[in-house]
Amino acid sequence: MEQARQPKTRGSGRRGGHDLLLAALDLGTNNCRLLIAKPERDGNLRIVDSFSRIVRLGEGTSRTGTLSEAAMERTVAALKICAERLGKHHVRHVRAIATEACRRASNAQVLIERVAKETGISLSVVTAAEEARLAAIGCAPLISKDYDGALAFDIGGGSTEVIWLRRDAGASSLRQFASIPLGVMSLAEADGNSSFAAMREAMLFRFAEVRREMDKAGTFNVARHHLLGTSGTVTTLAGVAMNLPRYVRAKVDASWHDCADILAVVNKLVVLNRQERAALGCIGEERAELIVPGCAIYSAIQTVWPCARLRVADRGLREGILRELMEEAKR
Repeated sequence: MEQARQPKTRGSGRRGGHDLLLAALDLGTNNCRLLIAKPERDGNLRIVDSFSRIVRLGEGTSRTGTLSEAAMERTVAALKICAERLGKHHVRHVRAIATEACRRASNAQVLIERVAKETGISLSVVTAAEEARLAAIGCAPLISKDYDGALAFDIGGGSTEVIWLRRDAGASSLRQFASIPLGVMSLAEADGNSSFAAMREAMLFRFAEVRREMDKAGTFNVARHHLLGTSGTVTTLAGVAMNLPRYVRAKVDASWHDCADILAVVNKLVVLNRQERAALGCIGEERAELIVPGCAIYSAIQTVWPCARLRVADRGLREGILRELMEEAKR
């Protein structure tokens, strides 16, 4: 089921894609996200429309190995809204991908066929390697020129990708990656009512193995690398660290933080109860439960790769897809 792309039809714009609209849809274990953008003459992308909804597609999948009917209902409802947005803007260049929940579920094809029938959207299930590659493309522009590279990470609902990106001759290259089949939802389900400390310990064990493999490929100098985080967990932590009364993408995306400050936020959040976390504007009801396993994953990453600085990216998979679509539209 790897990367079966939708048929492409030409838009009415000029060759090179300046008048074309491109769309990237990322169906994750927890979220469904759509981004519609227009390529500009300077090579950048201007966002035309976006949509995001927590659907919890992978709820229970780590236990049952299947997608539940309720989860599929929520997901199809969200994808119908995405289809309406695509139709409204007459988007012809679309790539829609599904990640860990569909990789894991034995009945993923049932969802894919239902989505195609009810929404017209053609989903493709991508491998962990493809997911990491697209995330790297999307967030690589945020690697600082003052560093040799970055340890990029994407804390998803069902998996966590860790990507070593290096700056070589002014360009970014993917040195090594690993995908851990535990994200905020699957970690919470796997450990039941386990404490933050227990979840953190479990992730420390997983990431220590990744670090040992990484060290075989070369020297990861923490003084010459920074962390580069993309996910709902890390953007939420950044928003709380910035004392934002509500989440504002323009303030969070590309922001820099001392890792010690983010760990202080982690330590603050994990001792709050669910109601207290939900009262924080950047968290709210939808993230109040899953932010704790997210904190455990972030804390483990920071421990295994103890860089001093973190750059936060409110971008990733979708932006990587859009950049590839933009290059294809030029041809």
